[in-house]
Amino acid sequence: MQEMIESRLADAGYVHYETSAYARPGRECRHNLNYWRFGDYLGIGAGAHSKLSFPDRIVRQMRTKQPTEYLKRVSDSTPVRDEHEVSRGDVVFEFMMNALRLTEGFPVALFAERTGLPITAAEKPLAQAEARGLIERDHERIRPTELGRRFLNDLLQMFLAGDK
Repeated sequence: MQEMIESRLADAGYVHYETSAYARPGRECRHNLNYWRFGDYLGIGAGAHSKLSFPDRIVRQMRTKQPTEYLKRVSDSTPVRDEHEVSRGDVVFEFMMNALRLTEGFPVALFAERTGLPITAAEKPLAQAEARGLIERDHERIRPTELGRRFLNDLLQMFLAGDK
């Protein structure tokens, strides 16, 4: 079914640029591309989520979900319900969980730019993924193979801190 969908959309001029998205070239969703490239975003409103990067840490936040409670907490200057720092052990997984959704993968330099870590921090799982045919890489770019895109969960599991 997946192959049929890809074929029909390709015939109609669409490219499969992200795990769950197709678009005509140049019409990819820029909003979502920011997520997949591990960019920052500030969520405003009930239930909104944020990812904020600082020189020494990455913080995720979630605003209070219920609108009435959210408005009350805004007036008290406490709209954030949950805030946590992404641990250094989890940042590799979080980056890969987003960036490997993209068919084009990511430039190697983006990893250091967005995580504050050298790409060597992910070398062991990258080597394992490459050996299994789930990614292809060179000194400029890392991208999932067709097999890696089809088995993305298996690929991503290789980057979980406890699975190294």
